[in-house]
Amino acid sequence: MTPDLRAKLEALGHDLTPDMLGGTQKLMAERNKGLASETQVTRDLAYGPDERHRLDVFTQGTPKGAPVLVYVHGGGFVMGDKHTEGSPFYSNVGDFAARMGWVGVTMTYRLAPAHKFPSGVEDMRLFVDWLRENIAAHGGDAGKIVLMGQSAGAAHVANYLAHARDHAAGIAGAVFMSGIYDTFTAEDNPFGRAYYGDDRKGWGPASALAGLLASPVPMQFSVAEFDPDDFHRQAAQVVTQWTATKGRLPEMHYLSGHNHLAPGLSIGSDQTETERMVAGFVRRVTG
Repeated sequence: MTPDLRAKLEALGHDLTPDMLGGTQKLMAERNKGLASETQVTRDLAYGPDERHRLDVFTQGTPKGAPVLVYVHGGGFVMGDKHTEGSPFYSNVGDFAARMGWVGVTMTYRLAPAHKFPSGVEDMRLFVDWLRENIAAHGGDAGKIVLMGQSAGAAHVANYLAHARDHAAGIAGAVFMSGIYDTFTAEDNPFGRAYYGDDRKGWGPASALAGLLASPVPMQFSVAEFDPDDFHRQAAQVVTQWTATKGRLPEMHYLSGHNHLAPGLSIGSDQTETERMVAGFVRRVTG
């Protein structure tokens, strides 16, 4: 992270305000290099019946048996998309995967408050079913799927691994960026209420942390320096409970200089920390 960008991101503050979200997107869009000329994109393939059940596939050349890197976007459960015209996000992540010689996939899911927990788990089931049946036709290996989620996307991936453990068998790895894993202790806010419901007593069954600790899927976690406090507390809980259960630390990265959005948005820019972190993990878990 360059000193000037760090200062600008820090000045935007920790809270998820419109100014912080919009300011971060603007800063990182200015640094994005755009899709590589060699990257081929197949957009808006349907993986389920809902209009939000759509995915994009990114490749370069003619891969065969390649690792598959999936990106599940954030947005507080109530907003967000895999691609926005005129913006590099989040095609930047699919392009990164293609540049690495992998198959990149970005996806959308149904949004709260119309669709509450466990809609994310249901959508992930449908999505992974599609990958297992179809990704070989795009050059990917269904045995080398790595799921990568940010914020609400990380929560959806975590809940899928925790609450659909049998279905998730065979997933090669999972990357969690600034996620909420324990709903028992998560901050009470409008985003959580939109997805988990207004009654906090009903949030407990959605907690993913115990299921993650029991999952055999390799995992990588990260938290950003300028994340809101709740994400730091969640990361600390992962470290504490993982170590107490397994006797060893999880793979937890502290992304210095980044805020809540910057890690994912930095992919495809001159800020390469996230790319190096994710690439190393994907290589390790897919052989």
